[in-house]
Amino acid sequence: MNKRDFLKSAAIITSASMLPSSLWALAKNDKLRTAHIGVGGMGMEDLKAIASHPAVEVTALCDVDAKNLAAALKMHPKAKTYTDYRQMLKEIGSDIDAVVVSTPDHTHAPASMMAMEMNKPVYCQKPLTHHVTEARAMRKMAEEKNLVTQMGIQVHSFYDYKLGTALIQSGIIGKVKAVHAWSPKNWGFDGPAPEGSDPVPDTLDWNLWLGTAPERPYKEGVYHPGNWRKIMDYGCGTLGDMGVHIFDTPYNALALDIPKTIRTKCRKPTGFGFPENNIVTYEFPGTEYTTKKFKWVWYDGPGAPKNHKDLKLPNGDQLPDQGAMFVGEKGRLLLPHFMQLPKHIVKGEYVDIDLEPFSNVGSPTEDYGAESKKHYHQFVDACMGKDQVSAPFSYAARLTETILLGVIAGRFPNKKLHWNSQTARFKEEEANAFLDGEYRKF
Repeated sequence: MNKRDFLKSAAIITSASMLPSSLWALAKNDKLRTAHIGVGGMGMEDLKAIASHPAVEVTALCDVDAKNLAAALKMHPKAKTYTDYRQMLKEIGSDIDAVVVSTPDHTHAPASMMAMEMNKPVYCQKPLTHHVTEARAMRKMAEEKNLVTQMGIQVHSFYDYKLGTALIQSGIIGKVKAVHAWSPKNWGFDGPAPEGSDPVPDTLDWNLWLGTAPERPYKEGVYHPGNWRKIMDYGCGTLGDMGVHIFDTPYNALALDIPKTIRTKCRKPTGFGFPENNIVTYEFPGTEYTTKKFKWVWYDGPGAPKNHKDLKLPNGDQLPDQGAMFVGEKGRLLLPHFMQLPKHIVKGEYVDIDLEPFSNVGSPTEDYGAESKKHYHQFVDACMGKDQVSAPFSYAARLTETILLGVIAGRFPNKKLHWNSQTARFKEEEANAFLDGEYRKF
């Protein structure tokens, strides 16, 4: 479907009564039959984690790269294989119960939306979408169809992140007036767009990889398999990758909604790659856990974060490579990324945290592994009517919208953009052109 039909479908959903979401995916013989769109890289990790649930029966596998598909098929030889997710969903829609979307960012919404139109629960990797309009459309459809949905922010289910949320909401540092978050990863590219083209590998369907995104000639090592996050047409930069993970706990703990203003400090846009270094400053409406005026600053790229008095640690300690610092009226709380306990800091000294009142959060001795199965199994159990998800699209879409507003601000360096959440428009008209994009027919 084209972009206009995509957005319209979210607004004109049938008003017929809907079954409870858990019943949409209650499979025959207590099995959940899954279809996986994208099984390379993170898609392979998603496949392994979902399939590790005893109720899951991997029914279909889809990938535009034959190498990825062959590796996944070796693990699940009974599954049907496809290169085009549209063909897969049309052909075996009645034989599957849930869909897992693990593609590059630009295909998240088209694939997820098609699955949800067929009343299928969806687990979609982060960031939820490539454009703000897509995030809002997906949230609307998921809620109106009453579907089980989950975004792939696995750390959302980790003990240390749940503990960080509980500590902040307990008032351990008082009301929070600022958050600083950072990642030195570099999913940016400051060079020019490549010239010329290279032969497309026999194992890759380049047209299907591009999907709805603008067409470009294939260049070896520039897009597939690993560098698409750096390119504006396909990814969302470091902010859209690590920002989603690191924003998640502060965003959730502080009960934030959508920011009022956004300003990004970065180099001038090239129209091709994201800036390699960004400092994004958000201003949010206050909540019960923040001061009336609340600011959020994100730093990414080599050398991040910049020196700041709120980021100094006791005893001359070094900041963790990635993480977030909550700055409150009564102290600070450092939340490393990831699998490290939060650290409470008051007047330049570490303070021991009594964990006894937070025993209901879990245990720090739990083994999470590199990719926690809990988050995935939670989705499966919710589809079976045995649990509830913790990162449904109703939450994921708001978090993703916040992230994407910062990505858009990078196109207008050092200019404060004013966002109206009610109208879903910027005050600065020129910025509204980047809220969505035209879908290419493929």
